[in-house]
Amino acid sequence: MTGLGRVLVAVYLILALAATFRSLFQIVRKFDEAPVAYLLSALAGVVYIVATIALTRRGAAWRRVAWAALSFELAGVLVVGALSFLAPQWFAHPSVWSWFGAGYLFIPLVLPVLGLIWLSRTSPAEAS
Repeated sequence: MTGLGRVLVAVYLILALAATFRSLFQIVRKFDEAPVAYLLSALAGVVYIVATIALTRRGAAWRRVAWAALSFELAGVLVVGALSFLAPQWFAHPSVWSWFGAGYLFIPLVLPVLGLIWLSRTSPAEAS
């Protein structure tokens, strides 16, 4: 893996760690304040972990997992992003995907798009 692939994996790893540890802290310390937001952030963290692992593995099965994880991530950030504007009362505190990832510099919105483009332009052999 070279170039954009390495950058994607590095950013996914950072985002996976940030989202996962932040959500775990929030769930343990203040779950009752915003359970939906904190559970969505935990879900995002798990998706980022799966995406990170899938993007670093060889084989057709892992490539399908990467496609699924990145597609789910993009759908999640679009749905949660829209809902955070349409029904802000559901998000007492922001999640990773709230407001299309604004709290994370919109990286949650841009990253799956770049990842899907990268997957579509690389062959399985090139991706490894």
